[in-house]
Amino acid sequence: MLHHVELWVPDLERAVRSWGWLLESLGCEPYQEWPHGRSWRRGETYLVVERSPALTADSHDRLRPGLNHLAFHVQDRAELDRLVTEAPRHGWSPLFPDRYPHAGGPEHCAAYLEDADGFEVELVARA
Repeated sequence: MLHHVELWVPDLERAVRSWGWLLESLGCEPYQEWPHGRSWRRGETYLVVERSPALTADSHDRLRPGLNHLAFHVQDRAELDRLVTEAPRHGWSPLFPDRYPHAGGPEHCAAYLEDADGFEVELVARA
């Protein structure tokens, strides 16, 4: 159903380091590359990070109207734990670490991470 998502980022190289690691860890493959952006693809869906010349601000605020977060499936709890452990080395910080892995509720096994530019992802372990 989803064709692609495009995120405008203030620092392309920083975004490539954090998003590239995450997306490749989730089974995506590098797809496109141009001077202002990169993309990763899985199946027919792809995600773009771009430092657009048309960008009018240098920050993202997930608490303002607009995109709050993207949620991705993760194979299982073991894979979730592995990603959470590795994430800080790739520019991601845990959100709600005191409630991991049930910050979304007792029946919801997930991790919430934020990158250096304020983009949030939710990694949801399949049952």
